[in-house]
Amino acid sequence: MKNKEALDTLHDIKELMEKSTKFMSISGISAILVGIYACIGTGLVYFILNKQDSFDTLFNIPLLNINTTYQLASICLIALGVLVLSLLTTFTMSYQKAKKGCRNIFKDKSVHRLLWNFFLPLLTGGILCFSLIWQQYYGLTSSIMLIFYGLSLVNCSKYTYSNIRYLGYAEILLGLVDSFTITHALLFWVTGFGLLHIVAGIYFYCKVEHKQHPAKP
Repeated sequence: MKNKEALDTLHDIKELMEKSTKFMSISGISAILVGIYACIGTGLVYFILNKQDSFDTLFNIPLLNINTTYQLASICLIALGVLVLSLLTTFTMSYQKAKKGCRNIFKDKSVHRLLWNFFLPLLTGGILCFSLIWQQYYGLTSSIMLIFYGLSLVNCSKYTYSNIRYLGYAEILLGLVDSFTITHALLFWVTGFGLLHIVAGIYFYCKVEHKQHPAKP
């Protein structure tokens, strides 16, 4: 009985320390929504590049073969829209979750560390991609996005749920495989930013959030 009480006390202390050093208000639903946004964005880009009137080649997603300024501008706008919508969704849902836990994310130092470690690799990869697009080298952009996004997730995982690093590892691996493949760039993109996000979000929501906040009888 005493051993059980001691273990419970240690568990409570561990949770208290995590709450003070880590940001634990990330929502699994937001990850699912981000994955859905990415899938929709990829579908729009696919039809802009191919202009197919049928679904015969839907799963034959080719290399990013951009031939016109209209295509480039449209793809950049779609990517920017997906990014902005994803950030807004994640911020809004995290803010609401943190508010319920009586935490101010604007003054929380763990949030500041999380954001710095997340956005540093992400901005670095984004600038590199912008440089390649500016020079009309489109082939490696999808793999660079996946690799640097994966690095961002691994880098920030020590300031939030540690399980996030596994999604980061998957993104990095997918990006490396994509870098050796000269075709199907959009397929890798939708798998990494779309499907993996949806799967990770469902797992996180069912296994992590429900475990932390079990339903009341």
